[in-house]
Amino acid sequence: MLSFSGALKIFVSLDPADMRKSFNGLSALVEEHLQANPYDGALYLFSNKRRDRLKILFWDGSGLWVAAKRLEQGRFSG
Repeated sequence: MLSFSGALKIFVSLDPADMRKSFNGLSALVEEHLQANPYDGALYLFSNKRRDRLKILFWDGSGLWVAAKRLEQGRFSG
């Protein structure tokens, strides 16, 4: 179960990400491109070039979560 505090930080990558990336690949993007620590408890959001897919990377204190969303119609605004 995911639970978030009221002080949750959310970082959005403005550059498109390769949606084949998972835990290690997304963690590397957080460190290299966002200059952040993927284990600090923030949410890191990544989208593909067409902005119809979204992946979220989150550290809950015991492990990393990767969540994905694919839109059947439309796009995420950005």
